[in-house]
This record gives sequence, structure tokens and C-alpha cells, in this order.
Amino acid sequence: MKILLAKIIILLILIYQNTFSLIFPSTCRFTPSCSNYMSLSVKKYGPLRGVIMGLKRIFKCHPWSRSNSWDSV
Repeated sequence: MKILLAKIIILLILIYQNTFSLIFPSTCRFTPSCSNYMSLSVKKYGPLRGVIMGLKRIFKCHPWSRSNSWDSV
């Protein structure tokens, strides 16, 4: 069940990367991008923890954030 959920989440991320991210300009502050980071964290830690880590990363991406560099999974 966890593997199926992880594959669904990764599929949704791939759809986002191949549609919406091509329309909007890239303004990512981090390397790797937030969508790549979430995909890697879901693969490494599973769907629940991976999505939580990805959402934390997305919430750090705002103009007043002091972090803007390499953030490994």
C-alpha cells in the first residue's frame, strides 16, 4: 500500500513538473528544486514523511527566508 501511494505521489509530481512548472517561470531558491526534493524524499523515506519534508521545504520558500542553498534529502 505504501509503495502504491508513493508511486501515485511521484506521478503527481511528474505531472506538475511537465505541465505547470513549464508555464510559470522558475524562481526556486533551493537546489534541488522543491518538486525534485519532494520526489526524492518520498522515494527515500516513504509517502508520509516524504510529503511532510517536501511541504516544510515549500513553506521555507518565501522572500524573508534566510536559507537559499543546497538542501539535501
